[in-house]
Amino acid sequence: MSTHRNWAGNVRYAARAYHRPSSVDELRELVAGSDRIRAVGSGHSFNRLGDTTGDQVTLAGLPATVRLDEARRQVEVPAAMRYGELATWLHERGYALANLASLPHISVAGAVATGTHGSGAVIGNLATAVAGLELVTASGELRTVQRGSADFPGMVVSLGALGIVTRLTLDVLPTFDIRQYVQLDLPRAALDEALDSAYSVSVFTDWRSTRGTQVWRKQLADQPPPPAGWLGTTAADRPWHPVPGMPTVNCTEQLGVAGPWHERLPHFRLGFTPSSGEELQSEYHLPRAVAADALAALDEVAHLIAPVSQTSELRTVAADELWLSPNQGRDSLAIHFTWIADASAVLPVVAAVEGALAPFAPRPHWGKVFTIPTEEIAATYPHWTDFAALLSRLDPTATFRTEELDHLFPR
Repeated sequence: MSTHRNWAGNVRYAARAYHRPSSVDELRELVAGSDRIRAVGSGHSFNRLGDTTGDQVTLAGLPATVRLDEARRQVEVPAAMRYGELATWLHERGYALANLASLPHISVAGAVATGTHGSGAVIGNLATAVAGLELVTASGELRTVQRGSADFPGMVVSLGALGIVTRLTLDVLPTFDIRQYVQLDLPRAALDEALDSAYSVSVFTDWRSTRGTQVWRKQLADQPPPPAGWLGTTAADRPWHPVPGMPTVNCTEQLGVAGPWHERLPHFRLGFTPSSGEELQSEYHLPRAVAADALAALDEVAHLIAPVSQTSELRTVAADELWLSPNQGRDSLAIHFTWIADASAVLPVVAAVEGALAPFAPRPHWGKVFTIPTEEIAATYPHWTDFAALLSRLDPTATFRTEELDHLFPR
């Protein structure tokens, strides 16, 4: 059994062998000769979606070439590259991505494949920036697919089920500056207005009251700062960390100091510990239109959430048309939970949270802890059967299958 674990340490991978190819041709040969294989990225998933009893492969040894096409405003990047490294590279050349996740430590391919996101009422998740993919299929063939092709909407957020992505082409835009302000003690009634108030907004809560404990407003640098008493909040006069008691040096700069997009949109700095480091995570995406009712339902189980929660974060994500994106077809409120690192204490609360959210068609984040039955998840995705058909067609030998994938998409 592999000695490799995920970042959180709650999953020990069951792979029989671990590989680090140094070229795409070596990867193609490895895939063609394996009956079961999975790629592993930065390990920031909290479940066994990426686990396998076959071969596990890291793409960190593949050539790290980045190619910028200024005419098309696109960049072609290696799958294993971390967003923080890509962002620095782009900024130095005058370009940016539309958004980033709270952690810059995650790999591009892994984040895209699971529908990972940042926040912003009119900004899609990270996968929506993808304009093209290069991947190795089960036969060892190297295939490219571009935005506009028939299979493309099903191949971007793919859960790693369709092949091993080696390179991605992403849309870019001119670089820009952000100022980050933290406001404290937001009334629940002002949540919608707060989430719409800046380029990217996160509202944190501890479920000990209905108020938001912190509001992280990441606004364009040329916009005026929030006025005194903004939405009934108090302006922070020192840096804050989303998890109370954790070192604020880990976090991106606050207090309205202008800085490049990639040094403000994430919550955490690339060279420092992301989040708390000892944790489990869950997240659910709901239609934004039902946000108030869904939060009221969670208030009924807040007494269960609070004792095992380190923090909880509310963010917005714009709708898209990627088949397995948690935001497919609907503008979303994402409700994120950072739990204590105790599965036996957390899992019953996860079940209670999912029970409270059940009437609102929740879609779980693919890389986090969830227990919603497959049939309930499938019912929220209009293209679920389309993806199942694509999966059968592109991986007829079940080379990229895992136990988790078989549970979601039975053969």
